[in-house]
Amino acid sequence: MSACQPATTPALSAESAVDLARIFKAVADPTRLRLISMVAAHEQAEVCVCDLTAPLDLGQPTVSHHLKILVEAGILSRDKRGIWAYYKLVPGTLDSLAHQLLSL
Repeated sequence: MSACQPATTPALSAESAVDLARIFKAVADPTRLRLISMVAAHEQAEVCVCDLTAPLDLGQPTVSHHLKILVEAGILSRDKRGIWAYYKLVPGTLDSLAHQLLSL
């Protein structure tokens, strides 16, 4: 009898690992975690970038950079209205991330 046992659950595919790592990299920053929390906690579930700078004590370019990373990772969506951009959580993204973590 062999001491090695085959895996009973499928391993994470290379493509899935790349996608998951991209999302983890996006959320592995304290400012970005705070931004996600602030957007999620907003009454309308949507917030203008102009409302995020003061609570973070960061300039608009820095906040916009972090928001861009979160949009590229598929965590937030962006809606441009005039000179301002509004952000909201992409439905199901955080639930999907939690599910992926529990499946590892």
